Amino acid sequence: MSEEYNDKLEDSSIYCANCRHCVLFRKLAGLDDTHYLLRVKCVKEQWRKKLGEEKMYKYFTVARRTVEDCKEYKEMGNLRNFLKILRKTLPVKDEVYTIKQ
Repeated sequence: MSEEYNDKLEDSSIYCANCRHCVLFRKLAGLDDTHYLLRVKCVKEQWRKKLGEEKMYKYFTVARRTVEDCKEYKEMGNLRNFLKILRKTLPVKDEVYTIKQ
């Protein structure tokens, strides 16, 4: 993608990752309660499946999550700088973490 296209995309979209209501949480992975995955969700429950169930997204994909309109959106800061840093620091795939005992 060209830089010009990225600029237009960022200016016209609402990036959920830059919202105060987008939160990171641990989701247990496995039956032993010692492993977890990182997930994100909207605490204002703006992400819903067709049947009304709450959606959760993988942490490493959060920089791509956008919506056209959100009445609950509360910007956390400069979008361009935030997305640049976020994309550099996010893992590239889903990772399983271990709870230290």
